[in-house]
Amino acid sequence: MSIDTDTARKVAKLARIRVEEADLPALAGQLSGILGFMEQLNEVDVTGVEPMTSVTPMRLARRADVVTDGGQAGRVLANAPDAREGFFAVPKVVE
Repeated sequence: MSIDTDTARKVAKLARIRVEEADLPALAGQLSGILGFMEQLNEVDVTGVEPMTSVTPMRLARRADVVTDGGQAGRVLANAPDAREGFFAVPKVVE
């Protein structure tokens, strides 16, 4: 797939990146190269290949899935600018 300068200009605008008019052909070439590489990756047969999280086989550390009350209300409320009676206090927003 080939990217032209108009498409590169649109991509730069959507990404909110300022690209000078003289640099648009180079950006279009780089984007075309990326898309070409992605097409090459799509040609690779990956049937039977397990997804992996690392190059070394390992399991992620997991904690026990148990329901708790947290027990940290005091520590959480210590970060609040205003806390009353165990809750966050916020300004009234109804006029």
